[in-house]
Amino acid sequence: MFSLFDTHQLQKSGITVEQVEQQLSRFRKGFPFLPITAPAVSGKGITQFNEEEQRLMLQRFDHWGGSRLKFVPASGAATRMFKALFEYLEIGKGGKEVDEFFTRLKDFAFYEDLIKIIDKDTPEASDWVKALLDAEGLNYGNLPKGLLKFHRYDEGGRTAFEEHLVEAALYAKDSYGVARLHFTVSPEHRQAFEALFNAVRHNYEKRYGVKYEVSFSEQKKSTDTIAVDLQNEPFRNADGSLLFRPGGHGALLENLNEMQEDIIFVKNIDNITPDKLRADTIHWKKVLAGYLLQLREQITAYILLLEKGCSDIKLKEVAQFLEKEFCISLPSVIGEEYARTLYAKLNRPIRVCGMVKNEGEPGGGPFIARNADGSLSLQIAESVQIDPQDPEAQGHFKAATHFNPVDLVCSFRDYHGGRYSLLDFRDEATGFISQKSKDGRDLKALELPGLWNGAMSDWNTAFVEVPLATFNPVKTINDLLRKEHQCLFDED
Repeated sequence: MFSLFDTHQLQKSGITVEQVEQQLSRFRKGFPFLPITAPAVSGKGITQFNEEEQRLMLQRFDHWGGSRLKFVPASGAATRMFKALFEYLEIGKGGKEVDEFFTRLKDFAFYEDLIKIIDKDTPEASDWVKALLDAEGLNYGNLPKGLLKFHRYDEGGRTAFEEHLVEAALYAKDSYGVARLHFTVSPEHRQAFEALFNAVRHNYEKRYGVKYEVSFSEQKKSTDTIAVDLQNEPFRNADGSLLFRPGGHGALLENLNEMQEDIIFVKNIDNITPDKLRADTIHWKKVLAGYLLQLREQITAYILLLEKGCSDIKLKEVAQFLEKEFCISLPSVIGEEYARTLYAKLNRPIRVCGMVKNEGEPGGGPFIARNADGSLSLQIAESVQIDPQDPEAQGHFKAATHFNPVDLVCSFRDYHGGRYSLLDFRDEATGFISQKSKDGRDLKALELPGLWNGAMSDWNTAFVEVPLATFNPVKTINDLLRKEHQCLFDED
């Protein structure tokens, strides 16, 4: 199937023929649907902490002296954020979204920057949009969300990247006063991120009494996946080369796997609040981290107990812990196999995920699902993973009460102090196939198991209810006009 030219192309990208053949097999066979057995709800899969429990979790985290890092996926241009404005330029008219954009133009944090580059005394509506989106203007149509000004303060606009610096200073600073952040970026934007950090670093370090260590990485070419035509044959470009596409955010598992810190906070670049609403976010990040530390301590104690050998009563206690904290129900195993199964379920990476009550936002949610070994566990599932022809599965999906805001605290230190290899805990059968096009030709693309979906399938997962105030994503330009993103007062 592959020529010498093809194999040379694969070698340059660090992709093996075996990987491509496995991906082609996935296109032909498809991916199985996730067998969910129930939605995770309050009291069964989702933990709710009262004020005293929150206080204890905060105290645990604040007294902990280990290393921590904030991991922020920040790749790709924000083109979809400006879809309505691009359409307006193309057809010359817009709907409610475009009307609101023009009506409240002065409320955007980037308005002052627009004023400086508009070179007409009486600009037309399209002039404002072009100045915002085009490379000759602010170039927002080609920049990633992290480099866009989200919030306005008295001292000026603040980008999403800068807001993450501020947030990290308030909950991810270690006992030495160092806040570590890692951003995954596209190669074409990396220099701009580095330049912005160097420009603002001193200001935020002085203001928040912190020293920043910020690093960047790019999605590895070796995680790209082959595209196929509608007959599942490799899609070829005009020059005959194979077409590979980025493997989705699940490809970032390899970047995450290289992080060395003891606890990793994971949060999307566009889910950020201004200073006036930050208190809830800081509080709950610390609560989640304190809970993770508590779980990890108990897991370590149980693993050491199992290694020494223990009574049937203690084995039952371990099983009850797994059921209570992680909704893990074991398959039917007996004797020594029972103890080995308990050990295997304990000896894994851990994540604690904040979950908000479902207010109609699109995206994944928390469920209890059946694993290949017959056990049950907590999983974050997207709608495309649920069988549309299975009434029972669809019933579970519609009964979900909570939504995944991508608010994770992770640990992949093992009980000896070493590190798990995260690639060993990914479920390869949880990828996605989507329809795309290139040069006017239809194709099918394959996404790797999502970073917080199948890529973390075999982790120990706990869900905690967090308030909706901690979730403020920016999917379209007008989301920045919501009251949660407006800062019309003096912060000092």
